[in-house]
Amino acid sequence: MSKVLRVPKLDLPSVLAQQNPQIELRLDAYEASTRNFLAAVSNYTQRAVAEITHRKGAYAAEKKRLAERTAQIETETSECKLREIALIAELDREQAEKKESEAGVAAFRRQLNQIKEKCASLEVEIEQHRIVAANLMRERRREQSILGTHASRAQPELAACEAALKCALEGIGPDQILVRFTHVDPAEPAREFSLVLDVSARIYKVPTTTPFLPTLPILLDELNESRDIYTFVRRIRDAFRELAVQGR
Repeated sequence: MSKVLRVPKLDLPSVLAQQNPQIELRLDAYEASTRNFLAAVSNYTQRAVAEITHRKGAYAAEKKRLAERTAQIETETSECKLREIALIAELDREQAEKKESEAGVAAFRRQLNQIKEKCASLEVEIEQHRIVAANLMRERRREQSILGTHASRAQPELAACEAALKCALEGIGPDQILVRFTHVDPAEPAREFSLVLDVSARIYKVPTTTPFLPTLPILLDELNESRDIYTFVRRIRDAFRELAVQGR
């Protein structure tokens, strides 16, 4: 801290009373004080300029930081807006998919209800068919019982007829009858002659005969015209007899 020079008070009457009045101006002290003042002013100016420069740099740095932060915030804001747009689009898509799914579920529910109604109707119909089938089965068992009774009664008569006629009829498959003849060939009474008659269609057929019978097509045409199987069997026996006689 600079030393302050204190100037004594001027006693003007004492000075004027002197023979050669002189006033000591103390210029050296004034100059020293002036230099000290100028140095203080210079120091103050330098400190002020340094402070201003420091504050200016700090302001510029802060301004730059704020500008960068502003740019970063604007970038983040733009990204947020883009994400918001994408989220809105995704939400709209999900809403559309939800509506579509709800419509599909509603359609499936309607179909399910229709199927349930059909199932209920079919169950009722199935139950009715079961009742009808059960009645038919009972009727069939009753008829089979009756037929079995008749067959047991007719079996001796059938055996007697087959023995007398030397002819046997036997079912060998669906709608097929095996007809066997014996005592056809006088030379070999035990020799068996047979044919298979197929009655599954409107037009009767004979898939096979043993032995081969040349007149079979003619006899089969007569059968399909007359529909008389008994006459056909009798004529087949006669044809086998003629074939056996001619063969000798």
